[in-house]
Amino acid sequence: MITLTDNAVAAVKTALSRAAKPADGLRITVQAGGCADFQYLLGLESISREGDAVIETDGVKVFVDVGSQPHVAGTTVDFVTGFESSGFVFDNPNAREKCACGKSFG
Repeated sequence: MITLTDNAVAAVKTALSRAAKPADGLRITVQAGGCADFQYLLGLESISREGDAVIETDGVKVFVDVGSQPHVAGTTVDFVTGFESSGFVFDNPNAREKCACGKSFG
């Protein structure tokens, strides 16, 4: 359903090791909003919820709720470090359009 690159795995592991509260993985949620219909929301999560898809890559768990699963199926998540900004980048085959911020899609 979702593929994490090596850079994304490393970024999540770093975030988990620095978390104020214990967490087991990364939750990816898609909600209505953003500049192009839908936006990605990310957060650290300690447990899976009913209906979640749980994807594990190199010891990193990703939790995706049932409503978000169709929107992110086939998505590759990368983490890029740039001169002006760093963050997660989504290569989503379901997105018809993307906005300039890279955090929302239509």
